[in-house]
Amino acid sequence: MREEFSFPDITENEVLVAPLYGSWEANMSHALDRTPVDVCRQRGEDRMVIGNFGVVRVERPGKAVTRVKEGDLCLIQAFARTDQDGYVKLVHAYDAPGTTGVLARRTKIGEHLLLPLPKDTRYSLQQWAASYGRYWTAWDNWKVAHACWRSQVRTDPADMDPPPLAFGWGGGVAVAELELAQRAGFRAAMASGNPRRLAEIEAKGMIPVDRRLFPDLDHDADRMAADAGFRQRYRQSERTFLKIVSELSGRRGAAVVIDNIGRPVHRATLRALGRQGVLTTVGWKHGMRLETVRANECIKRHIHVHTHACCFHDIEDILEFQERSGWMLEVGDQRVYRFDEIPELARDYATGQLDSYFPLFRVDEE
Repeated sequence: MREEFSFPDITENEVLVAPLYGSWEANMSHALDRTPVDVCRQRGEDRMVIGNFGVVRVERPGKAVTRVKEGDLCLIQAFARTDQDGYVKLVHAYDAPGTTGVLARRTKIGEHLLLPLPKDTRYSLQQWAASYGRYWTAWDNWKVAHACWRSQVRTDPADMDPPPLAFGWGGGVAVAELELAQRAGFRAAMASGNPRRLAEIEAKGMIPVDRRLFPDLDHDADRMAADAGFRQRYRQSERTFLKIVSELSGRRGAAVVIDNIGRPVHRATLRALGRQGVLTTVGWKHGMRLETVRANECIKRHIHVHTHACCFHDIEDILEFQERSGWMLEVGDQRVYRFDEIPELARDYATGQLDSYFPLFRVDEE
């Protein structure tokens, strides 16, 4: 809802900022849907302002702030509370009480959660706003998944013919992760039923897999047991999908599957995964509880990786890697939703009406 919202003045270690651009994230839709948790109830608050990631301009720093000054352009970090190793436990503008997100003309944040952009960055503010939340999550997840795969496979990907296959289900995080897989010598493929997204996947040198070739790959155990027609359609779609993966992987199965979808594709994903394969996830779009046959997973030596966000201590290194290496998305001519259009953006995201994996909105003027 569009309404007035107030908060206490900044403390000496906080900064008043003007959000410029932000990216719509899955957790924002989770907050609106009140699932898997009701974050307002969890925070003990009647209302909240969401929005975890964005580019902001420093308006007024607190008296003790030293890292940023008025006019600086910064990325907001969502690490409201971390564990002893720097991994997030409570997320800013989501489940962390008292935090205010970027869907406001002005907001405030602790100094330590602002990361100044390079003064001479070669990327636009829109590129940074759209990419970093998803790309940094991808960086962390791929680091762990790749290390797990290498722990069991002695052959370097460059010496394998064909190269090991990394397959992706999901959105922007999976795209960014597959780009890292390519850099590590993997063959990358990703599924989508959206023609524009398929073209985007192909433009990145990946193999686009048309989701419409297996339209009934939506596993539901109860319907499988009760509906013969559904069971037949599902099995046909699963066979088609497994055949595609087999062909792309030289009949070895996928070495790594990035699955940020969940229940609808979980059964087929496990069947598509090769020996010593890694199933890695950093998202849970559909289905919080999944079932596996432990004996099968043990015999095939499958490793299941679960990560969330990235490590707070790595953020400066990731930013530097992006700036230096060119690991960055192209915004192109995609739509940037205005502040008044954010409810429309939420609806378009929820109904799958977005062409881009990196939905952008603008709050204040640059």
